Amino acid sequence: MKKIGIVSYNIYGNFTNYGSALQSWALQQTIKFLGYQPVLVDYCPDILRDMDPLNPYKNMWDKDEESKKMCELTMPAIRNNYYKFNDFYTNRFYRTQEKYVSANFNDIAKNENLTGFVCGSDTIFCMDEFGFDDGYYANYECMQKHSVAYAASFGDSILSEDNCEILNNRLKNFLSIGLRENMMIPYVKSQVNVPVERVVDPTLLHTSEEYDDIAVDKRLEKDKYLLYYSRRYSPLMEEYVEDMARKNGWKIVEISLRVTNAEKGHRMFYEAGVEEFLSLVKYAEYVVTNSFHGIIFAVQYKKPFVVFSREQCNIKINEILELFGLKNRMLVTGKEKFNHNIDYDTVHKRIEKAKEKSLLFLKNELELLEE
Repeated sequence: MKKIGIVSYNIYGNFTNYGSALQSWALQQTIKFLGYQPVLVDYCPDILRDMDPLNPYKNMWDKDEESKKMCELTMPAIRNNYYKFNDFYTNRFYRTQEKYVSANFNDIAKNENLTGFVCGSDTIFCMDEFGFDDGYYANYECMQKHSVAYAASFGDSILSEDNCEILNNRLKNFLSIGLRENMMIPYVKSQVNVPVERVVDPTLLHTSEEYDDIAVDKRLEKDKYLLYYSRRYSPLMEEYVEDMARKNGWKIVEISLRVTNAEKGHRMFYEAGVEEFLSLVKYAEYVVTNSFHGIIFAVQYKKPFVVFSREQCNIKINEILELFGLKNRMLVTGKEKFNHNIDYDTVHKRIEKAKEKSLLFLKNELELLEE
């Protein structure tokens, strides 16, 4: 069975990330389903080498004293969460035997006996976040013309004249390019002579029943609750959460750094591992988030939800809501009027159509790696 290396943003970062872990797991499972042996490349890009998830404040976006205080107070939960993620990457993946960085990456082909590489998913093409990383853009010698991209995202990057030439050269490393968002497809198509197509995030290639196989198989909160999953603090989102919970008599289960919200009766759950996160979504009455993958798993489990606008994430959030036909779920102030009911039969028909097309594209990509 041919071995395919997955290169993506997952193991290393300033904070753990449910979406990064689950998109990597989902891509692994799909590659296995298509008849190949997936191998998660234990890869740390140079730009992430100084990140320390057990001391995240020094590399946080928000540097104000309040954010520092919240981070320090949350450290016990941050540590628990980190060790659970380590267990997830250890127990749920086929991983390379060694850790790879820029200095030794070109040894990977002979060390791991890989046929080729799939770069993706997530925002690995985001120039503002990762620059033009040689692993993410298949620029190591062993990857050039032996790699495809699947559901890679540029995030909210703005293409400038200064980085056009670099980007154009990097794109030529790929035999095929699947992008998660439509925004950059016309440009990428204009620069390469390989297949380029919009594909869905790997987490949408699987069903909620498949996620149940790895989720904690019980309720973690006995009372009815609203799940509040925040990747970045928003006072307007928090106000909406508390108002919605009060009106419906729900408890608030919160995944965020705002540890002092426990004093307001929120059940703080930052320590949740990946398997616990899935359970928290599954059993929630309602989900409020500003996370891209928070949206996806609310939809997977057919939960009523809203998403709040978030700096540096609006393009991907808008595009995924458009794919679902749910653009009215994006809130800015929390005062917007909309129908809370969601026709999930229609939504999942849209997903199934996009999934079928994306699976075929990935199948063709993997066949290119065998040539």
